[in-house]
Amino acid sequence: MKTIDKIPTGKLGRTSKLVQTGVKIGGNYLKYYGKKAFNSELTREELDEDNATDIYDGLKSLKGSALKVAQMLSMEKNLLPGAYVEKFSLAQFSVPPLSAPLVRKTFKKYQGDYPENLYDTFATQSVNAASIGQVHKATKDGKKLAVKIQYPGVADSISSDLAMVKPIALKMFNLQAKDSEKYFQEVEGKLLEETDYILEVKQSKEISEACVQIPNIRFPKYYEALSSERIITMDWMDGIHLSDFAKQNEDQELADRIGQALWDFYMFQIHGLKQVHADPHPGNFMVSKDDKLIAIDFGCIKQIPEDFYEPYFSLTNRENLNNEDFFYKRLLELEILNENDSEKEKKFFSDMFYEMFTMFSTPFQQERFDFTDEKFWQHLTQLSEKYSKDPELRRMNGNRGSRHFLYMSRTFFGLYNLLHDLKANVDINKFRAYL
Repeated sequence: MKTIDKIPTGKLGRTSKLVQTGVKIGGNYLKYYGKKAFNSELTREELDEDNATDIYDGLKSLKGSALKVAQMLSMEKNLLPGAYVEKFSLAQFSVPPLSAPLVRKTFKKYQGDYPENLYDTFATQSVNAASIGQVHKATKDGKKLAVKIQYPGVADSISSDLAMVKPIALKMFNLQAKDSEKYFQEVEGKLLEETDYILEVKQSKEISEACVQIPNIRFPKYYEALSSERIITMDWMDGIHLSDFAKQNEDQELADRIGQALWDFYMFQIHGLKQVHADPHPGNFMVSKDDKLIAIDFGCIKQIPEDFYEPYFSLTNRENLNNEDFFYKRLLELEILNENDSEKEKKFFSDMFYEMFTMFSTPFQQERFDFTDEKFWQHLTQLSEKYSKDPELRRMNGNRGSRHFLYMSRTFFGLYNLLHDLKANVDINKFRAYL
């Protein structure tokens, strides 16, 4: 794979790169409509593929939060055309890495010395490059290590990157600019936390120690003396990415075992620790040679405040969900409705979120749930399509819900998709034994 010798870190350089991408997209539209004039049956698939490729190519050279947003969108399989999902999913664990000279220069800047002076061996070619950092193999004192190096300028460019992405997000998610600031602040805050590797090491140790009792899951050990604000050193974990495992596995019992470990890991965090690993994409999980789940990244941890946790999870109980007065009060607490809404708005958003909570809470209604259940996935797909195309919703302000919905929805959507890919059947309440 081609390596990168330089990353634009200044606002002007990064903006120029996005402008170049915008020019390419404009050209794609001209080409599409030119062909459309001679072939009325031409679909948008070619346009989507060209646009997805050009957007991804522009973002991968910038790296950082702009690429992270693409990674987040790749998990929204029912929101974007397939071409975007496929291309953006590469941001999960496969983007062009930094060149060896830039790796050494970056390492010296962050750690105060060159890697070959701190480790017994250090491979300058990365084994895994993603949106915020890349991983290198190293050894020290007989131990195999993974060293994660943050890309230059990522932390400093978050605010300006999000400002560039904001107009696209407002249009895509039907948000009003004046009321959407809380959502962008939530994203910016989480991205800033993800660039703080001292915080990530602390979170990694705390959660892995708390979850050690959960069967069939493993965590690397972290080495603080060899870590810093932009460098993390941890145990090297042998295994394959969860997505690759899911594609090749034909053992249903093993799929259920891995899926159960994943489900218990998430439910224990949410209900026991009131915080959760809010980045459930395949690049953050592996399966070891002895068939254990491995969690390898704790950069994005969402704290769940009690005043959100209680009303949110109370609606997984169908008796509460079907109690009109109870449901209405919870919608007010969750900032989905407010007292100044018109009757039309109250009716529309009550119906919309009733459908959404019904879908989200479906697995909690059974002792065991099969995540390949076709009725469940059809419901999920139909619901996404219904509201993404609803003209009534387009005319209303889409700023609905507490800022905490952003990462909680992302967590559950990502978790459900991972379990679906695994074809797992899990015991929904088994995690309670570990609380």
